[in-house]
Amino acid sequence: MTSHDCVARIRRLLRIKRVGHAGTLDPAATGVLPVAVGRATRLLQYLPQNKAYRGTIRLGVTTTTDDLAGEVLTCEPVSVDEHGDSLQQRAIAALSQFVGTIDQVPPAYSAIQVQGRRLYDLARRGEAVEVPMRQVEVHQIEFLDWRGGEFPELDVAIACGPGTYIRAIARDLGAVLNIGGTLASLTRTESSGFTLEESITFEQLETQLTQGNFELISPVIPLTYLPKVVLASAIARRWCHGQRISDCSLDHLDPQTIDLAITNKSPLRVHSEAGEFLGIGQIDDRQSPILIPKMVFAQLS
Repeated sequence: MTSHDCVARIRRLLRIKRVGHAGTLDPAATGVLPVAVGRATRLLQYLPQNKAYRGTIRLGVTTTTDDLAGEVLTCEPVSVDEHGDSLQQRAIAALSQFVGTIDQVPPAYSAIQVQGRRLYDLARRGEAVEVPMRQVEVHQIEFLDWRGGEFPELDVAIACGPGTYIRAIARDLGAVLNIGGTLASLTRTESSGFTLEESITFEQLETQLTQGNFELISPVIPLTYLPKVVLASAIARRWCHGQRISDCSLDHLDPQTIDLAITNKSPLRVHSEAGEFLGIGQIDDRQSPILIPKMVFAQLS
């Protein structure tokens, strides 16, 4: 099932046309897929970007897709005489090479576009193309377990930034060890501020819909990481009508937050005095801060 398939199924179940998802999940992977419906789809771009995964890397095998879904390119049993018991230690030690800001070549079968065309479309047509290297951020890699044998496997937990391919880490780890590697399984345990424990399955969703106790998550919940701006009632109304606000109080925000918001054009979470979530704003003008509506969510009269 692809991420697109998930959206289509939810669209049918909820009988809502406007459905979108954050962070595409590979068809071979399982785990968290944040989904927004209705007006909340406009908020997907503002969700936190960090993700976390739990995966299994199989050594001694390489494939066209860098996971087990692809065609096998090489399959050489790991020689105990050559690598001995030290392979586990070397593999664990090598994981540190993939932590931090690293240069990564995405898998040839991926959704990245080159000259306006998806890499997986080019790969399926057999067209040779140079996959561009890019920088990604890997916050942490934790070794979880090891299983020996002709094709050893190690389980890892990875926390990373957007655009990181775990398949590429599996492939590159195998290359560093000079025995090849591919991703055997992958579960996304966190995405856009949501965890696997908080998620529900399609079966649970259908049950809740049948019982009439299904409730959508408040759109504010994944946005709590954003600095909060509170507007008085009269000002809130003007802001919701698309007006730029120069007479709003930002005293509750520390100067560093304001400076970063102006310099990086970072989004802010805007609320009314009554606590209603109004939408996403942005501060402009360093001398006299102006709050600009970027996405108005509330519908105030």
